[in-house]
Amino acid sequence: MKYRTDPARIRGSIAPVVSPFTDDGAPDPLGLRRLIEFQLENGTHGISIGGSTGEPSAQSLAERADAIRLAAEIVADRVPFLPGTGSAKLDETLELTGVARDAGADAALVITPYYARPTQEALYQWYATVAREYPDLPIVIYNVPSRTAVDVAPETVGRLFRDFDNVVGIKETTKDFEHFSRVIHECGPELLVWSGIELLCLPLLSLGGVGFVSAVANIAPAAVAEMYEAAEAGNLVRARELHYKLHPLVDMVFTETNPAAAKWVLAKRGLLRSGFVRPPLIPLTADGQARAEELLRQALDLVPERV
Repeated sequence: MKYRTDPARIRGSIAPVVSPFTDDGAPDPLGLRRLIEFQLENGTHGISIGGSTGEPSAQSLAERADAIRLAAEIVADRVPFLPGTGSAKLDETLELTGVARDAGADAALVITPYYARPTQEALYQWYATVAREYPDLPIVIYNVPSRTAVDVAPETVGRLFRDFDNVVGIKETTKDFEHFSRVIHECGPELLVWSGIELLCLPLLSLGGVGFVSAVANIAPAAVAEMYEAAEAGNLVRARELHYKLHPLVDMVFTETNPAAAKWVLAKRGLLRSGFVRPPLIPLTADGQARAEELLRQALDLVPERV
């Protein structure tokens, strides 16, 4: 948890690692270890688990807690660790956030409560409760309206950022690029903003974003990390080159519902024992596999051999 006291150091490509399962759907701890080590070997700047790519709603609370503890042990302070701890239920969110704190996480990524469609005041109170309960843990709001059916308004983000010292940032997974700008304008440059939309990762940096949480990092970690590094170094030609070279992999990851395609690639290349995704998702179909193969070939040089 060496980044917990200075969350501004949590920057760059934060890989949202998939949750590995066996062919019969059981958790695969060895697979999680391999995935995290693979990420660190390829220059990823931080690790996250339990976001949308990690299928959290298909896991029990105990499974999520075990994964958080194991991931924290594997990461071992080599890079920042930001587990997803949110749920549709407040008691579960508080419990998992406590697990993350005790495991040594550097920040907790807390998704908006899905399905219920709370008002902005209700969202404020939800995050305020989490922030008050864990004042020593940085809290990152996770806004992903395509999955949750609710959008955190810039004004609500601003209220939380001003009222709670430990509400430090937001992961914005919205294609409304104006929303990014309004959030940063509302809060100022001190707010830490990460993009969760692959093709907005590079553009967000120009507005003052600090990095991205890109599902594509599961299969091309070095290229995604280098895109951030090139942009930060002022080498926009190289950053843009990588942005466009990653396009086919972005399309490939979302061939069918994420993370089915990413898991299929990881299993095909031997890093995972199985490409299993839990219901209600299904593994990549035959048509999806054909499309994924075609897209993968267009950017194969960005995918490490070990994958």
